[in-house]
Amino acid sequence: MSRNFGPPEEQTIHVLTALAGVHLDTSDQAIFTECHVAVEDLTMWSQSSVLSGSVGIEEGRPNGTGSLVAEPVQDPSVIVNGVVTSLAHEHTLPYFEHTRDGTLGRMRETRFVRFQPPEPWSLDTAQEHAKMVQDLLSLALHRPCGFLWMRLRMPPEERDYPEGYPIRDREIDLYAQHTVSAEPSAKAVKHHRALFTCEHLPFEEVWPRWCEVRERCLRASNMILGLRYAPARFIEGRLLTATGAAEVLHRALRQVQPPVPADEFSAMRKALLEHTPDQHRAWVQEKLRNEVTLKERLRDLAGLPDSEAMERLVPDVERWATVTTQARNDLTHEGYTRRQSIDEVIAAVKVTSAVVVMNLLQELGVPSERQQEIISEHPELRQTAKQASDDLASKTADGEPT
Repeated sequence: MSRNFGPPEEQTIHVLTALAGVHLDTSDQAIFTECHVAVEDLTMWSQSSVLSGSVGIEEGRPNGTGSLVAEPVQDPSVIVNGVVTSLAHEHTLPYFEHTRDGTLGRMRETRFVRFQPPEPWSLDTAQEHAKMVQDLLSLALHRPCGFLWMRLRMPPEERDYPEGYPIRDREIDLYAQHTVSAEPSAKAVKHHRALFTCEHLPFEEVWPRWCEVRERCLRASNMILGLRYAPARFIEGRLLTATGAAEVLHRALRQVQPPVPADEFSAMRKALLEHTPDQHRAWVQEKLRNEVTLKERLRDLAGLPDSEAMERLVPDVERWATVTTQARNDLTHEGYTRRQSIDEVIAAVKVTSAVVVMNLLQELGVPSERQQEIISEHPELRQTAKQASDDLASKTADGEPT
């Protein structure tokens, strides 16, 4: 056999997922007894630390003494669907690094979520639970949070061990490509930029609620968090995603009765079709829908979270719902928003996204007081509320809000 070209001199292989310590035939093999997941800013979000420090003071001034202390705390834990889920921690003992220019003393703490299932998990199941942790932190901190590391455990190898040999579970490190790249050395998110932390909702309460809310509102959660993980480059794409998330969320949260009772609508539809010419009957039959409109769904969503917080975020619900619905419909059917200015479209996207987020927080049980603080104090949502007041509120003849 003749060859036109020789063998390649260089080959590059891109790996999406790698496990250090075990070979798997398939990702659905149920062999892992524990799963540990660390996500960016989990330590700050936990609002709990084993580390504390003090500085000596004499006559109102530091006297040069001080201490750094580690006091282990009990890890909060909860059982959901038989899985023991804990907000665990690791910390190092005091360490002194002697260099030529001095001595550095330090300790380090990190938080992670530990899953202990009643039966072994597969890699697929472990990664799905890791994604749940990532999504919760990304929602709580209002920013995309990347994976820091993921560690799995499995039973020790079946072989003969010397007498007295310490037998431990095997630890497997997972390496994978993710949509969000983690920055371990970056500064932690400031407390005031978090929508909520374990100070507002203890881990034992928020994790079971998140499992239930995420399962019920998964599609809406994925859509709205998708704007964080991989934001659309154009405002039109963000508009369609935000309004789609709002509509899907409303369907998940509210069992709304159709505008016309089903039996009455059936009779009306039958009578209308009987008086419709044959050549138009198929068209009329396709257009007749007894469903709640997007505008009605938006109005309803604005009334579910804390009323005072929503009044600040959406001062004119009717105007916001009208502009957002018109913009979505025009973009869908005509390819551009012919009736709205760019400022109105930008405001509509931001407000609609914020309304979806506030509804998710409401479902998680974030207290009303915290919801009000979020709109007043969080830099991004405070600015969104201002844009809603400037661009999505009805104005008087002299341009002042009504």
